[in-house]
Amino acid sequence: MEELVEKLKQIGMNSYEAKVYLALLKKYPLTGYEVSKLSNVPQARAYDTLKALEAEQIVTCDNNKPARYVPIKPKELIKQYKKQINSTLDFLDKKLPDVKENHNEPVHSITGYMSILDRIIDSIVNARKNIFVEIWVQDFKYIESHLLDAYNRGLDVKITGLGEGFRANFGKVFTEINSLVIPTLPTQRLLFITIDDEECYLGEVFNAKNGNTDFLWTKNPEIIKLTKGFIMNGMCLSDIEDNFPEQLKYFYGAGLKKLRDKILN
Repeated sequence: MEELVEKLKQIGMNSYEAKVYLALLKKYPLTGYEVSKLSNVPQARAYDTLKALEAEQIVTCDNNKPARYVPIKPKELIKQYKKQINSTLDFLDKKLPDVKENHNEPVHSITGYMSILDRIIDSIVNARKNIFVEIWVQDFKYIESHLLDAYNRGLDVKITGLGEGFRANFGKVFTEINSLVIPTLPTQRLLFITIDDEECYLGEVFNAKNGNTDFLWTKNPEIIKLTKGFIMNGMCLSDIEDNFPEQLKYFYGAGLKKLRDKILN
C-alpha cells in the first residue's frame, strides 16, 4: 500500500488524495465518513480531499444524502495522467529551446599552470569528435600522449606547434617558427584549443615575468567559433609559408617584417 501511495504521489497526487483513491478502489460507493475510516485520513481532510478529487474528475458522487463517492477506473486514471504529462512535455519541448537560445554561456577563469593543463587533459580524454590546438613546444609535452590517445580513438586532431624543435608524429601538424604576425613576449606563452566544437580554452598559459596567468574556459558557441577560426588562420599562414617561402620573403621581407609593420604600424 505504501508503495502505491508513493507512486501516486510521483504523478501529482498528495498523500491524502492517494490514500482516499486507493480506499475507494477497495470498496465503493462510500460516504465521506466511510472513506475517512477506511483510508485513515482525518474526517475533515477526507471531505476536502474528495472535493479536490471530484474537481479533477478522479472521483464522482451521487446526489444522495449523504453523498456517496465512486472512483474512476485505474486505466482511466492512467490515461488521464498520460494526457496531462504529454501536454506538459509538448509545451516544454516548444518553449525550452527559446530559453536556451537566449542563454549566454559564461566564461570561467583558470589559474595555475598545472591546473590549466589538468583541465585541458580532462577535456581531451572525454573528447568525441575533433580537437584543434595551437600550442608552444614547452607545453605540448604535457598533453602530447593524451592527444595521441584521442587520435588513436579516431578523432580529427589538428595541431599548430609553436617554437623551435616542435615535433608531433600524429594528426595534421603545422609549425610556426618565424611566421607569427603578432609576436608574443619572450616570457609569455599563449595556448588555444577547441574540443568537439563544444568547449574551448584560450589565453596566457604561462608568464615567466610575473608568474600570473590569464586563462579562460567556456562553452560559449561564439567564442568557440572565434577561437577555432584563430587557430585555423594560423594553420593557413603556416601552410602558405611552407609552400611559398621565397615569394613571402620577396613580398614581406624576412620574418614577414613588412606584413608585421603594415598590421602593427
